[in-house]
Amino acid sequence: MPPNPHILHVWGDFACFSRPELKVERFSYPVITPSAARGIFDAIYCKPKEFRWQVTQVEVLSLPSYIALRRNEVKDKASVGAISSWMAGKAEPEPIWADGDRDLLGTDQKGRTQRQTMALKDVRYRLHGEIRPWPGFIQAQTAFDAQFARRASHGKCAYQPCFGCREFPAFFELPQGCDRRQPVPWTQDLGWMLYDVFDQSGPGTPNDRPAVSLFPAQVTAGVMNVPDYSDAQVHKASQGGA
Repeated sequence: MPPNPHILHVWGDFACFSRPELKVERFSYPVITPSAARGIFDAIYCKPKEFRWQVTQVEVLSLPSYIALRRNEVKDKASVGAISSWMAGKAEPEPIWADGDRDLLGTDQKGRTQRQTMALKDVRYRLHGEIRPWPGFIQAQTAFDAQFARRASHGKCAYQPCFGCREFPAFFELPQGCDRRQPVPWTQDLGWMLYDVFDQSGPGTPNDRPAVSLFPAQVTAGVMNVPDYSDAQVHKASQGGA
């Protein structure tokens, strides 16, 4: 059964699709990456053991515009083991201190750092994606498609979709029949762009290590076509490395 194409209209105030080669300061690609687009579809409807999302096309509905942001960010993060213990009631939650004096922190080192972010503002895209069932679930294709359409039409999601960073929420709706905005008249060779950060060749698990992939991105008349993950254009790193 051929996959059924789904179209999603998404927009937001800010976005940051970080370039992986920049380790300290964040600098966004000028357009959403396939990985971030997949994340939006996943937030609405996702069954990793049964299917994956394949983003096929991105229509850019608003010209890229950058804004410089400087933010305080915490240096540390809680471990998965610690969070599991807190949730199970085996230990008391311990805060991560962003600031304080020596009496509170036991050190003069601050728990925060300032980072510069070159983000996008006033972003708007039309995303095209397909549900690709894993072997053994192909017969459920029609049910998967219907469930996504039903959830998206009612604005339902498992968690708030975002544009690269959790603090940049992405709003979404199914395109209306009379609202067919044309992509912006923008053509640019974007060079190598991040395709995904996990292996999309088979069902994943929560313990999977990153497997970065890249592809040569090109926007033509406001449209970026995305090759299939199995396509030769998608250059994949070995599991666990970039």
